[in-house]
Amino acid sequence: MDLISVSYALLLIVSIFIYYIISFEYRILLLTLLSCCLIAGISWLLLVYIVCYTVINFFIGKYIPFTKNKKALFRTGLIFNLSQLVILKYSSFALDPIFQIFGSNYQISGISDIIIPLGVSFFTLQGIGYLINIKMGWEKPEKNFLHFLLYILYYPKFLSGPIERSNHFLPQLIEVKSFNEKQVVAGLRLALLGFFKKVVIANQLGIIVNDTYYNIDTYSGLNLWMVILIQPLYLYFDFSGYTDIALGFSKALGINLLPNFNKPFLSENVTTFWRRMHMSLSSWFNDYVFKQVSFKYRRWGKYASAFAVFVTFTLFGIWHGAGWNFMILGFLQALAINYEFFTKKKRVVIFSRIPDYCRIWFGRLATYLFFGISLIFFFSPDFRTSTIFYSKLFVWGDALNLAISTKLLLSTILCLTVVLILEFLENDYDLIYNKIVDFWCHHKSLRVIVYYLTIFSVLYLIGHEQVFIYSRF
Repeated sequence: MDLISVSYALLLIVSIFIYYIISFEYRILLLTLLSCCLIAGISWLLLVYIVCYTVINFFIGKYIPFTKNKKALFRTGLIFNLSQLVILKYSSFALDPIFQIFGSNYQISGISDIIIPLGVSFFTLQGIGYLINIKMGWEKPEKNFLHFLLYILYYPKFLSGPIERSNHFLPQLIEVKSFNEKQVVAGLRLALLGFFKKVVIANQLGIIVNDTYYNIDTYSGLNLWMVILIQPLYLYFDFSGYTDIALGFSKALGINLLPNFNKPFLSENVTTFWRRMHMSLSSWFNDYVFKQVSFKYRRWGKYASAFAVFVTFTLFGIWHGAGWNFMILGFLQALAINYEFFTKKKRVVIFSRIPDYCRIWFGRLATYLFFGISLIFFFSPDFRTSTIFYSKLFVWGDALNLAISTKLLLSTILCLTVVLILEFLENDYDLIYNKIVDFWCHHKSLRVIVYYLTIFSVLYLIGHEQVFIYSRF
C-alpha cells in the first residue's frame, strides 16, 4: 500500500480507533499483524525473511548474557547482520566483481531480485544496536518475541526510519495507555504536516531535481546552481515528511519514536548540522562507531577523534548505498567536520571581530551551500553524472529552464517558506513563536480553515507514485 494515499491515511485512522477500543493485551498483536500485512503487501518473501532475521537476533540476544563465551556469540550475531546486509545491498558492488575475476557468471546480487531489500539498512542497524546494548550490559534481553518482532518491523518506521533504539522502543510496549484526545489530535496533526511536506512541497521540488539528473547533458550553469539550492530542501521535506507521518501516527498510539530532525538548516557549521539532520542515524553512528573508535585509539590524542570521524562518515556514506558516490559523500562530511575541529580556535578569533548576527548567518549559509554541493554525489545515479554536473557548473549561456510551471514553483516556494519561517522563529525568536502558537490555539475557526486547505492541497496534488527518497536505503 502506498504510504501517500487516501487508503493508507484511512487505515491509520481506523487502526487508532481499533487500538483504543480493544483490550490492552491485544494491542501489540494488532500492530504486529498490521505491520506484517503491510509488509506482505510489498513482498511476502520480504516478510518471511524479516521474521527469520528477527528470530535469529532474538535468540542470539537472549543467550549472550548466559553463554560462557559472550564475545564469540556476539561476533556471530554481528557477522550475521553485516553479511545479510552485504548480500542484499552491496553484492553488486563488492561481491559480484570477485566472481567475475575468476571467470564466473554467478551473481549474488540476484538474491535481491527475489527478496526485495526494502528497509534492510534500517532494521539491520536496529538489530546490531540491540546486540551491542546487551553485550555491553546496557540493556537486558527482550523476553517477549512478539514485542521484539514489532520493534523490528513496526511499519510506520520500517521503510525510512527513524532508526529506533531497542531500549527506547521496547519499554513503551508494556506501558498501559489510555485514550488521550489531545495526544491523538496532536499526532494526527503532525501526520497531516508530513503529508503536506511530502505531497505539496517535496514532490514538486523533486520534479526539478530528478529531471536535471536524468537529463544532465541538457543542463548547465544557472540551472545546475538552482538545483544545488533546491536539492537540500527536496531531501529535507521529503524525508522529514515521512518522519512526521511516522511520529504522528505513533504519537496517536501513545508510542514516542526518536526524533529525526531539529531545524537542520539553522546550523552554523557542518558538525552541528549532523546533530540536527537525520538524528537517529547520526546518533547511532556516534554511539556505536565514533565513540568506540576514538576510545580504542585514544592514545593518539586529538588525532584519534579525527580518525574516528573519517571512519564514521565513511561508513555513514556506505550505509546509504554501494558505489563511489556515497563514499565520497561521507568523505566530504568528514573532511568538513575535521576542518572545523582543527581550525576552531582560529575561526573564533577571526569571527570575534564580526557582529554575531553576521557570523551566525554566514555560518548557516555556508553550511547550507556545502551540503547542497555535496548532495550532487547523493542524487547522481552514478559517478559519471556527478563529474558532468560539476564540470558544467560554470558553463553559462542557457536560460533558466525548470521542469514545472512558474505558478506551481512559486506556490511551492511560498509553502516551504512558511514552514521554514516558523522553524526559524521557534529557534531564534521563541517569544514571537509562542505568541503565534497562542493565537493558533485560541482561534478554532482558523485551525479548521488551515486543516481543510491542507487536506485539499494534498488531495489535489497527490499523484500515482509517491516514492520517498530514503525508502531505497
